Amino acid sequence: MKIQEIEISGYRSIDDLKLELNNVTVLVGANGCGKSNIYQSINLIAAAATGQFARRIAEEGGMQSILWAGDRGKREQIRTRLSVGFEQLRYSIEFGLMPASERLAGFVYPDGTQDTELSIFKLDPDIKEETVEIKTGKRLVNLLKRKRSIVLAKDIDGEEQAYPDALGESESVLSELREPHRFPELANLRSQFLRWRFYHDFRTDLQSPIRDPQLATMTPVLSHDGRDLAATLATIRAVGDKAKLNHSLKKAFPDSDVIVEEEGGTVHMRMSFPGVTRELEARELSDGVLQYLCLLAALLTPRPSPFMVLNEPETSIHFDLLKPMADLITAASENSQILLTTHSKELARALRLKGATTYELEKIDGATCLRGKRKVRTQEQKMRGWLGPETDVMEDE
Repeated sequence: MKIQEIEISGYRSIDDLKLELNNVTVLVGANGCGKSNIYQSINLIAAAATGQFARRIAEEGGMQSILWAGDRGKREQIRTRLSVGFEQLRYSIEFGLMPASERLAGFVYPDGTQDTELSIFKLDPDIKEETVEIKTGKRLVNLLKRKRSIVLAKDIDGEEQAYPDALGESESVLSELREPHRFPELANLRSQFLRWRFYHDFRTDLQSPIRDPQLATMTPVLSHDGRDLAATLATIRAVGDKAKLNHSLKKAFPDSDVIVEEEGGTVHMRMSFPGVTRELEARELSDGVLQYLCLLAALLTPRPSPFMVLNEPETSIHFDLLKPMADLITAASENSQILLTTHSKELARALRLKGATTYELEKIDGATCLRGKRKVRTQEQKMRGWLGPETDVMEDE
């Protein structure tokens, strides 16, 4: 399913942001403009399907850390909302702090007794609402509607049913799906999210596992940190597009080659360079070379993802490799929709010339915005709560 748009509200520096996505979408901006916040918030959408939603938020510092950091107004709801719109479906999740009674003193039972042990988890998210809508003609119809732990979902016959499984208030309905045959649209949506891939930080330091021998096992998908690079490159050559891999290597590193060999149940990677009289071991390769090889392995996977997000892929890579990188990303977009963040205006320009949609980000009053558009919120709107799409006021700058 192709993504048409992603909306983020109330997440750290992001007050209210809407991104319309192309096959390749580029977010470019300086340090501190909010690129990484966009990356992390989209990663949270995928985590909703894995059962790791609460853990991912805890790793980011808990709910207090991820809530909108700007002016909320006196009565504004303290919530984060994430939404992704496909061609036929829209998924939205809205979450915030636990109710104060649970957060500060634990859960209070009807008889007045308290379970204070719950207050240990006061920084967990409390999912307030969750919806899945489907387009039928010009209308959006709810397939799933959740308010805290109460869930109604339409089954395969179109009948609205109370969701049959117990539901944790910190986890998505999608992660608790147990009867996919009864709710096929929800199962398909969950499958889509599970196949999203995120690449943020390929470890290339001297102690990185990328530089070590790796298990000789078929690896069609590169790990998020690149730790199985050698096995992934060997897999692409064995069952993927070997010719495209070799062509991409030659384009980036003329007259060079990557050699991957098996020994004692592990694979070892070396690389040859013109003018160098011996092959260099993985531990001898530069950070930039390893970073680029990881991008090759991620983008030339024999098992493409429907959606791939790259956070600052140009890190440690020489300027001369930006054009080959743009070619590589564009080619990969034939099989995967790609969103990337970058500092590099040169990379953004090269991708735009190949048809990518490019957004330049900036900060206005502490809020991450698309350059040239400014969100204006009246005091009345702040008092009322969330600024919905129907009340957006945009000013061209």
